[in-house]
Amino acid sequence: MGVSAQMKKAIFLTWILVVPVGMWLTYKMYPPDFTGRWIDFLAFILLTAVVASIPIVIDDISIFLIQWVSIAAFLKFGLFAEMILGQLAVVVLLLKIRIRKGELFRFPLNLNMFFIVSLVSGLVYYSLGGETGHNLHPETNLLWLVIVYGAVSYFLNQVILSLNLHFIYHEKESYFGKGFMVETITTLITLPLGFVLYIVYNLFGLWSILLIGLPFISIALMFKLYYASQKINEYLHHAAEIGQQMAESLKVHDIINLFIQKISEMLPVDFAYIYEVMSEDELELVRFIHYDADLKSNHTLQRIGKSEGITGYAWSKQKASLFSSQKEWKSYSKGEIPIQAESILTVPIVRDKKVIGVLVLASKKKRAYEKSQLMIVEILCSFFAVAIQNAKSYEQTRLDSERCALTGLYNYRFFESLLHNEFDKLASFKRREISLIILDIDHFKSVNDTYGHQSGNEILIELAARLRDEVGPYGTVARYGGEEFVVLLPDCEKEEAYHLAEQIRQIIANEPFTLEQSLINGAKQQVHITASIGVASAPEDADDGLALIRHADRALYVGAKQAGRNRVAEYVK
Repeated sequence: MGVSAQMKKAIFLTWILVVPVGMWLTYKMYPPDFTGRWIDFLAFILLTAVVASIPIVIDDISIFLIQWVSIAAFLKFGLFAEMILGQLAVVVLLLKIRIRKGELFRFPLNLNMFFIVSLVSGLVYYSLGGETGHNLHPETNLLWLVIVYGAVSYFLNQVILSLNLHFIYHEKESYFGKGFMVETITTLITLPLGFVLYIVYNLFGLWSILLIGLPFISIALMFKLYYASQKINEYLHHAAEIGQQMAESLKVHDIINLFIQKISEMLPVDFAYIYEVMSEDELELVRFIHYDADLKSNHTLQRIGKSEGITGYAWSKQKASLFSSQKEWKSYSKGEIPIQAESILTVPIVRDKKVIGVLVLASKKKRAYEKSQLMIVEILCSFFAVAIQNAKSYEQTRLDSERCALTGLYNYRFFESLLHNEFDKLASFKRREISLIILDIDHFKSVNDTYGHQSGNEILIELAARLRDEVGPYGTVARYGGEEFVVLLPDCEKEEAYHLAEQIRQIIANEPFTLEQSLINGAKQQVHITASIGVASAPEDADDGLALIRHADRALYVGAKQAGRNRVAEYVK
């Protein structure tokens, strides 16, 4: 949940009313002594700015290690000087991470927090008899006071952060995550370092900043790089897991869902698109998701030409792209990107050096993606391409094994398995009744002999289409063999099945079949045919699938064929 406009106004108003007045009162009550040491203080300001510009971002929380500088400045120049450094550090940090326009309230929010932490920690230090200034000596009592000062500062900082997350950001998750642990460890390290900086400064003056500051900055940079590498390793680990999960799935739809879901969990994604290459010069949108219910997407193009827009460019050049803000991509877009988007990743999905699709990820935040994340997405797209290809091959193989190659209907093998499953449901009371229609074309051999087998195939294909249209979603049509067809009707009474069979008989007998090429004259020809049909139901007529087929077949031959053909007969015991 975002921060409300009313809350943002309250935060700005609090800073205006509290911080300037508070710092002025602090200056009056604890005036700093910069006499002859202005250059030294400016050096501390410079060191603070440099350290604050090297933040470590963990769990969306920026950690910058300035405690050691602020402690030394506090002991040397007093509370007001430490407040100045704290306020400066906040400004430098937020400028460094480039917060969005809608998050400008974070400036007064963090300035308020640092002011309160500095004020309370300093007052506790002074109330315990602590002093600040040039003539302090590193006695044991001073060391304990510094420890108390650092402890108060640390715990007060954690309390305010927790309150901010709960009441301002409305975060329900625990604050005590990885970021909390890192900040705790770094505080334990930087607290004695600040005390050492103060001592060395008293001995060597400005050289102390070089002696301690430069090594510390180098270590901070190394630590930041180490964390970045750890983050990339985590991404790679997740990518490997996602690749394995996609490889285990054999359904195209499930793979697409898994792919989008996992990427959206890894990265800040508000919009996700998958385009598929449909021809040599056109992409088609096959999946689009937006995750923010409050956002309304503009019209998204269903089809994009090669080299058109950002998506078409990724296809034609086979090149991934990263855009950090709308200014970078707006002039290239052809309307396929939502108007609310800022950051964009476009990655071609390549299989065997050929683009088969394009993935587009978009975030409403500026600079939401990094180059390392682009690399991870490219790896995932490679996994995705292989998984999709395997799933399509499997589905085609399964389709070929289940379907009649001529008519496109289910074959006997699939029908037999389906009938078995339906009887299992009947036995477990998930079905109340099952009806079966079996159909055989009358005198089909004479049709083949007269017009040719190719014309016979045309009749079978057209009949299959008529059966599909007539039965619709209420049952399953299959080619039983030769010129025989079956229709399985779950939860259908025998009377209803008989009525449907009669309708099927009429659409066969009353509507001629078109032969594109016959043996008679090689031209189109209209042919009339008829069919005999048998109907049986379970559990009324049969206790198992084979008995149901046998009894429907008996009705077909005894009740329909032998009675003169072109009629419907139901099984009678």
